[in-house]
Amino acid sequence: MDLSPEDALRLNVLLAKKPLAIRIKESAMELHGLTEEGEICIRIKPTCRDEQYIKKVKELISGHVLGSPGGYPVYLQRWTRMGQMKDDSLEQLLLLGEPEAVVAAVCAPGLTDELARRAWWAMEDAENARQMLRKRAVVEGRMGRVLAEYLVGFLPFESEPEKQIETIRLVLQPGLLDEQERLDLWRRAARKPPYYVGFIATLPDAIPEIRAVHPLWETHQAALRELADAGNAVSGALARVLSPAGQAWLATVFRIFRKPSNQDVVNISLDLIAHYFSMLRETPVDATLEKLEAEAHDWLGANVEAQAVLALDGAFEAPLIAVHLLSGTGYGVVRPVFKGTTAIGSLMRKKLAPIMEPLHEYLKALQG
Repeated sequence: MDLSPEDALRLNVLLAKKPLAIRIKESAMELHGLTEEGEICIRIKPTCRDEQYIKKVKELISGHVLGSPGGYPVYLQRWTRMGQMKDDSLEQLLLLGEPEAVVAAVCAPGLTDELARRAWWAMEDAENARQMLRKRAVVEGRMGRVLAEYLVGFLPFESEPEKQIETIRLVLQPGLLDEQERLDLWRRAARKPPYYVGFIATLPDAIPEIRAVHPLWETHQAALRELADAGNAVSGALARVLSPAGQAWLATVFRIFRKPSNQDVVNISLDLIAHYFSMLRETPVDATLEKLEAEAHDWLGANVEAQAVLALDGAFEAPLIAVHLLSGTGYGVVRPVFKGTTAIGSLMRKKLAPIMEPLHEYLKALQG
């Protein structure tokens, strides 16, 4: 069974125009082509069952674009979400009329701003938008703002905390939203606490909130900065968290841990806390809270940079232990609980209490 002569002719005419992208709306039996002159719509008139006829349409397109009449190649389906597509084949993927081919293109490292425009025309989808905003070329191009606005508008319909976090993290990248839009997201976080995780991920030193400085910062600000400027990483970590910006970051962390909704929120937040203090460690660690506590006390007695800070004021002892311990947080801290449960919500928080309560005390040691 072949395509009707009318459909075959119109499809070949479209392909001869060298379209930039093709999408197929199967529910309406329409094929749309994006060209330099604008959009072309072809009404498909099947001569057999719709799904069989659409398959023939895709075979004709694939044969023209890839030289293979088999439709979307199976190996591409395996590579789609792995970012293993060659950059020189991305334009072809957007001509196949296959959703999976569009996903393959947006996941590719070599995606350009222009290809992002074509891919977005071919398939508007929140996950595609997130994938594209992970590419620097797209963030800095014309499509960055377009995709960010879409994701912000879609946020109320995003139910999974992990996707909410990733969306906030991506749209807060420089140049995508204006100050008022960022403040609006911050206000919305009061009702959607996972949003706060996105803020500490992207704007750890620019949380849109004013907080009082830590008393130790007021007294020893100049000395801490002098040590930090001389290369003392420990002093730099303390100066960061005790400053007004650091206190705003800390307050946000407390908001996140007040009522985390699921394990993803906890795990991502612990990783971000460790990253905030990453200047204190060469590599991430995977340790329980008990091991981190013992390690922090040993470190304080042996580390030259920590001793230099402690010499400024004995009151720095608790904050020093806290910053080193927090630089090692991650899944290892909660593994004793999470490895044996899929609990979420209040049950998860109850199980986590023996770990989170002492962890809160270390965070409080840094709070003014």
